[in-house]
Parts: sequence; C-alpha cells; structure tokens
Amino acid sequence: MQSVEIRRAINAQDVAEQASAEIVITLTSLLEKQEQVHLALTGGTVGIKTLAALAQDTELGKLDLNRIHIWWGDERYVEQNSPDRNANQAREALLAHVDFPKENIHEFPATDSGLSVVEAAEVFETHIQEVFAGAQPKMDLTILGMGPDGHIASLFPGHTYPSTDIVSVDSSPKPPSERLSFSYEMLNRSTKVIFVVSGIDKAEAVEKIHTETECVLPAANVSALNETIWFIDEASGAAFWSC
Repeated sequence: MQSVEIRRAINAQDVAEQASAEIVITLTSLLEKQEQVHLALTGGTVGIKTLAALAQDTELGKLDLNRIHIWWGDERYVEQNSPDRNANQAREALLAHVDFPKENIHEFPATDSGLSVVEAAEVFETHIQEVFAGAQPKMDLTILGMGPDGHIASLFPGHTYPSTDIVSVDSSPKPPSERLSFSYEMLNRSTKVIFVVSGIDKAEAVEKIHTETECVLPAANVSALNETIWFIDEASGAAFWSC
C-alpha cells in the first residue's frame, strides 16, 4: 500500500540526520526479512550530507553489510576520477568509512570506458539485469535529492525519457550535459523512497509538488511502491507550510 509522509526539519544538517536515522531503521528492517538489500544513493549537497551522517551512525556498522548492494540513481558521465562523480563524493562521505564489499558497489560507467553515453547506458542495463539474475531489477530503498526545477536523478522537466531501466542523457540543462540515470520506471519500482530537500531555492517546487494535483515536475512523478518520505527543511518548505 502506497503512503506519502512529509517530515519537517530545521535545516540541511537536520534533514541529513533525520534521513540517516530513517535509512538505518529501514535497512535493519529489510535485512530481517530478506537475504539481500539494494540501496540507491544520491548526490547533491544535502544528499552528501546525508551520507556523511550515515557514516557516523554506529548502528550502520552493526548491520550485515555483506548483504547490502549499493547503487546510484544517476551519475555524471565524466572521467572515473572526477570529483564531480556522485560515486566519488559518496566514497569520500560514506564508503571510505564503512566496510561495504567492493563487489557490492555498482558504479555507473565513466568516460574512461571509451563508450558513448548511449553505449554506457546499455552496458549498465545489462549489468543490473545480470545482478538481479532474471528478476525485474528494483531498489529496496532509493534516496533522492531534488533540484530547484524539480528534477530528480538526471530526469529534468520538459524532457521525455525511454522506459528502459537505465537512460542516457546527452543534453542535460545542468552541466555536465551527458549523464546516466535510473528511469522513472526504475525509480517507481523502489519499495521505499526517501527525499532529502533543503534550501529556499527549492520552496516553489516543493509547494507545487505537494499542492497541485496535476503537477508535472519530475519529482511529482516519483513515488515508491510502499512508502515515500520527504524530509524537508524550513527553508524549502516555506511556501508549502504557508499555504
């Protein structure tokens, strides 16, 4: 049964800490019920703050990390060692501090592969299908940030995308122009989605998403199969809470 919940935070750090606690609670519950857990991470300022908070949570280290697979909702298609890659930012904030098995960390390809962005999407789609061994690929928990324009992952307003699990983006309105991303279909197969949103520049988008029944912003088109939780700070929720 689908449910949507909005939780209020004071600021970006509070968003990160509340979301981190919820992530640990969710992973704990999932590991009690199933053999493996698939977790999709996000980038962005508050997303990386969330991963840093997660790295500091001692309860995370008590979990069986060998059973957790790490993915990303999207990635900038740049060189492997680029500081712009979500994976490298996540490594610095979280993965360098927590002992996830390397074979359980599934990074998107980089330009060093020599593949075009279209080819890279096809290669990664094959990889994710192999990992799920014939079952339909789905995340148990997906963490998402949101841009001021309401974009999520690398899915932007005013653009259409194929229904493949992995999509290639060659004309992103936000640099770099080439990106790889989970599709809407892939995101919406997540059992649970956690949004982490902070900043006054997000206020208009937050208000539209949560008050307009026909909102077309990308973030309005994503909801989990079971539970969606929005962690919104006072700045990003200012217009919504003033309604």
